[in-house]
Amino acid sequence: MFGDIMGMMGKLKETQQKIEETKKRLDTVLIDEQSNDGLLKVTLTANRKVKSILIDDSLLEDKEQLEDYLVLVMNKAIEKATNVNEAELGAVAKDGMPNIPGLDMFK
Repeated sequence: MFGDIMGMMGKLKETQQKIEETKKRLDTVLIDEQSNDGLLKVTLTANRKVKSILIDDSLLEDKEQLEDYLVLVMNKAIEKATNVNEAELGAVAKDGMPNIPGLDMFK
């Protein structure tokens, strides 16, 4: 019994390390999103950090349109980044979790 617990603790520690490594790797995974007409482009990491925003000059003449574009495109990019993030981290957590009754919240 005690050996099982030690084995599980080791596996949990290993999983935590894998999660940290995955988070670091997700900093290098870039998600690109743009408006339908290509006038506004944003790039985020899969950890949802903004890397760049490119705005076409034509959008600078219409503040409201630019604001709408930013909200729309940023939300789409964040949603994509979140999906990648959750899929990657979820796979690591699920793979590394020992089968303990009551600890199935990661599945």
